[in-house]
Amino acid sequence: MSKEKIFEDETVPSSTESATPATLAPADLLRTAADPDLTEDLALALLKRPDLPPEVLETLAKNANALKSRKVKIALAGHPRTPRHISVPLVRQFYTFDLMKIALSPSVPADVKVAADDILISRLNTVTIGERLTLARRASGRVAAALLLDVKEMDGKIVDDKINAGKVIDAETVARATRVMQTALENPRLTESLVISSVFRPAASAALVHAVAQHAKWSVRREIRAALLRTEHLSLARALEFSREIPAPLLQEVLASSRLPAKLKAQLLRENA
Repeated sequence: MSKEKIFEDETVPSSTESATPATLAPADLLRTAADPDLTEDLALALLKRPDLPPEVLETLAKNANALKSRKVKIALAGHPRTPRHISVPLVRQFYTFDLMKIALSPSVPADVKVAADDILISRLNTVTIGERLTLARRASGRVAAALLLDVKEMDGKIVDDKINAGKVIDAETVARATRVMQTALENPRLTESLVISSVFRPAASAALVHAVAQHAKWSVRREIRAALLRTEHLSLARALEFSREIPAPLLQEVLASSRLPAKLKAQLLRENA
């Protein structure tokens, strides 16, 4: 064999060595995922392939070196073909904004998004006011709806069970908590059905009912007005305004299940007779 031929054989890489994660043949995927020296960059490149077989993802999930990377864990949990017995336990390990990222990613399966939201909602009592503001502004509609219920009123004083374990809190903290609620109402992912569900919850405060009743977007919606008329906290002025736009038979039906004071309900029925 000539020296030139030997030189060619030593310098030209094999097809496997030259292949990138995006072009690896199926037979090489498992070996790559199991490689103990797999780097973060290569693992992330591998996880960009939407066609990865579940067995490759399971193998990658057992690669201790690769899973030292937070980015790899997030990409693995969010991969559309990752088995749920892998993705959901991984999601439980994530921090606040990693959970938000998973829940908002369009490629993440719906049930994994729900799991991320559930975990995030269960941890709201541990996050700071600043984090709540960010979540109220950017998180999913379900998280925004949970933040609407963060503050409640008790004997005329606003308390925040999440922050001070039920103790009456100072005016500055009240203002911050109210700002979280107002920000959540502006969340573009918040839906009409979530707002209605929130105002019906036993934990819904008078502050929330008043905020929704005065909100430029939500207060003009007929279904929300009907829902507010069923709560116990709606003001007389708003109750009169909303009831005037509801036909008398429907108003009777709405007020039959309303928690408004009996005198107020009677007045509304008289005004709309």
